Amino acid sequence: MSGLRSGSRPWAWVPTLYFAEGIPYFIVNVISVTMFKRLGMPNGELAMYTSLLYLPWVIKPLWSPLVDIVRSKRWWILSMQVLMTVGFGLLALSVSPDVFGVSLLVFYLIAFASSTHDIAADGFYMLALDEKRQSLFVGIRSTFYRISSVFGQGVIVVLAGVLELRLGDIPLAWKLTLLACCVLFGLLAAWHFVSLPVCETPSSAARGSLRNFVSEFGRAWTSFFRKPGVWLAITFMLLYRLPEAFSVKMLTPFLLDPPEAGGLGMSTAESGLVYGTVGVIALTVGGILGGIYAAAKGLKKSLWPMSLSLALPCAVYLFMAAALPEQKWIVYLCVAFDQFGYGFGFTAYMLYMMRFSEGEFKTSHYAICTAFMALSMMIPGLFSGWLQEMLGYVGFFIMVMICCLATVFVTYFVRRRC
Repeated sequence: MSGLRSGSRPWAWVPTLYFAEGIPYFIVNVISVTMFKRLGMPNGELAMYTSLLYLPWVIKPLWSPLVDIVRSKRWWILSMQVLMTVGFGLLALSVSPDVFGVSLLVFYLIAFASSTHDIAADGFYMLALDEKRQSLFVGIRSTFYRISSVFGQGVIVVLAGVLELRLGDIPLAWKLTLLACCVLFGLLAAWHFVSLPVCETPSSAARGSLRNFVSEFGRAWTSFFRKPGVWLAITFMLLYRLPEAFSVKMLTPFLLDPPEAGGLGMSTAESGLVYGTVGVIALTVGGILGGIYAAAKGLKKSLWPMSLSLALPCAVYLFMAAALPEQKWIVYLCVAFDQFGYGFGFTAYMLYMMRFSEGEFKTSHYAICTAFMALSMMIPGLFSGWLQEMLGYVGFFIMVMICCLATVFVTYFVRRRC
């Protein structure tokens, strides 16, 4: 195995692999909201259906061990990339303002393929690189995942917005945008077919028998729920981000809705620039500074400032819903402030999950934690659209601010156990 590892050329595949990992995730969970909103889907249905797209990331620990047992990680990566390429093509063909069901089914297909691709890519990274190269390239993979975030939430949305203006046909603009995504992903799949090293032998690709798999899988799950403080940990994972979980599916509709509906009346391109570009950059900077702060202060001392940083900046949306500012720079500044605070505060959440996962089944327990993380976003999101329709944007963002109490509540009890 060491020879196989030393023969790989990580610069040829690590950047593009993690760029390819991010693109479908952001298309499924972020761009779907913008697309369906522009096609006329009501906010209640929009939030419910797009929140359900988190489901594959919630339940992926159930099938992630199969990626270890069936075929090789390389095979899974290439197969999922081909499947997602086909999915983007089908998605482009299915775009219609009259029928959303087919597009949603294709989104679910891409979501399951994307979550499986995540499992295979992370496993392949550890197999193809020795420990020294893993440490060396961890920053590279993170950087290109962030680049995919800007590309997925910003560039693609701006492209769709520009095409909307040029063509005067919203469905056609999104068809062409998704066809461009299909071509891009096809090129990435072709490149990875050539560049990904063959670093698994049959014995390493199929580890152990099905009986061993079932036994270890059961032990990992039962040991997780026997960990000291597990129910407090689960409560923390479900409630720490409650304000963000309620608001995230409504931020794009808030930017796009006209002022008479309580929104800011931005164009598709403007929303992609403010939320998908400026917001993502602020989120990244906040996350980097959060990591530096937590490394210096430790988790316990970081919890209060980080929890307040995550929760309180949501007030900017209440301000904008009440004031409906016409100056775009105010909107940009408010979104950047909120996303910076969220990035800074989210660091404590990630550190807590890593600390709680320590032990014999560290990898499996962390995967279970990430499932609860996805669930914490999915459940509130299911109802956020209906709540917004009942309360209006001002009432909705007042409710979001009240949810900040949940963040404070769980932080208080978790900090006492740290």
